[in-house]
Amino acid sequence: MVKKKPIKETPNKKEQKESAIQQVVNHYFSTKGLSVDQIKEDAKKRKIIYSRYTRPARDLIELAGSAERAQEAISKVALWAQSRGLDYTIETVFKRWLELDKLKPKEVVKKPFYRGDPMVWSEAKKKWFVVTPENDWLEFADTEDKIEWKVV
Repeated sequence: MVKKKPIKETPNKKEQKESAIQQVVNHYFSTKGLSVDQIKEDAKKRKIIYSRYTRPARDLIELAGSAERAQEAISKVALWAQSRGLDYTIETVFKRWLELDKLKPKEVVKKPFYRGDPMVWSEAKKKWFVVTPENDWLEFADTEDKIEWKVV
C-alpha cells in the first residue's frame, strides 16, 4: 500500500504578504504612475525588469532603517523630481539622501495672459500692459476678470 502525502494548501499570491523589498519596489512604481499589474503586463513591451530594482530597494531599506521610511524618502524624491520634470530611480534617493529634508517641490508659477498675449505689471504706472507679438506694450483697458492665468 502506497502512502499519500497530504496536500498542503498554498496561499494565493494575492493572499501572501509582500516582503519589505516588494513594498518599496511597488511603491516606487506607484510614484511613477504604474501599478504592479501593469508592470507584469507591460514587462516585455517596456522592458521593465522588476528584479533590477530589488537590490537598490534592499539597500535603501538598510539605509533608511525600515520599509516605511524608505517609502517616505521615495515619495519626497518623486515629488521633487516630478515638479522639475526630471526622471528618477531608487538610486536617486541615495544621491539625495543627505538633503531629503531640504527637497521641496518647485512652486508652480502662473503668468497672466489676455487673449493669448502675455501681460506685464508696471510698478511705476501701477497698470497692466499687454505685450503684442510685435513687442508693442498696450495698456490693458478691460476688466481684470478677463485676465487668464496660465502655468508656463
